Amino acid sequence: MPELAPMARFGGLVASDLRDVTTDPTALDSSGFWAVAADFEGQTVCARFLDVRPDPAPPAGKWHGPAPADWVSSLDRDAYTAGVRRIRAYIAAGEVYQANLCRVLSAPIAPDADVDALTALLASGNPAPYAGTIRLPAHGVEIATASPELFLRRRGSAVESGPIKGTGRTEADLLPKDHAENVMIVDLVRNDLGRVCATGTVTVPELCVVEKHPGLVHLVSTVRGELRDGAGWAELFAATFPPGSVTGAPKSSALRIIGELETAPRGPYCGGIGWVDADRGTGELAVGIRTFWIDRAAPGGPLLRFGTGAGITWGSDPGREWEETELKASRLLAVASGEYDTTSEETL
Repeated sequence: MPELAPMARFGGLVASDLRDVTTDPTALDSSGFWAVAADFEGQTVCARFLDVRPDPAPPAGKWHGPAPADWVSSLDRDAYTAGVRRIRAYIAAGEVYQANLCRVLSAPIAPDADVDALTALLASGNPAPYAGTIRLPAHGVEIATASPELFLRRRGSAVESGPIKGTGRTEADLLPKDHAENVMIVDLVRNDLGRVCATGTVTVPELCVVEKHPGLVHLVSTVRGELRDGAGWAELFAATFPPGSVTGAPKSSALRIIGELETAPRGPYCGGIGWVDADRGTGELAVGIRTFWIDRAAPGGPLLRFGTGAGITWGSDPGREWEETELKASRLLAVASGEYDTTSEETL
């Protein structure tokens, strides 16, 4: 089977003619248009493309997804709810205020599967502000994202993050726990950006705004700052990665707990995915949620993977947190498996 050509698609642009691939984020302050995939475990792939042109619509009708019954979760309901209870015990002991607990779902996929065709399907079944594709088969990166969450936006020295915490089917489902969770993560993001921004420039112009997305609502805040002199993408990554909204607070404690309780690497899920135009000093990276990726190195053949999770606080109910992960996953898994009717707002 011939290998699919390298490409990337973001914001109405498609990039082709791959010229460079590096794991060094300092390249993002050099020149050219780059696609960026930073996985949760810290591996960053930056790919520079020469040909960048408008192409708002990915090719439709070419995706053949896994059977709906083939999806397997790295944590079942019992293991996940036990993890929630364990995090609550850590909170009671004063070791952490909040921690994200996630699980990875996997299903067999055909060898000729193309993530850009999945991006086309997601565009109709689950449109998202930071949707995109990165296809670098030779480098183990094949990602289709329908992310609603901004990790980092940069315009010159101005930087912005848009953390999401708090999810429900409707605004009426949002609880005081969701607002408290959002405020805690905003404080963490402020501190992260404060490590790389000029003193006094970090602000929170929007706090706990309700945003509607396909099938659910989120609480979203905005944190802004001005990079200090000499700081670039490498310093931004060092100060802010992994994203605070998908780790917890304090971040170091949350990462330790995540490592203890989660049984599968997150990969691109909960990482950073997007583009950088080094010539213009601009870029936009999403938090890698609502994200599919192909794992061709899996034993037994290629797998399509997808992550889902929830932020756990002292006020968390284990069963409700499991249901939140189901809510976040159900529509997207249905789209990827060909079981979602785009003429309806309900998952079949």
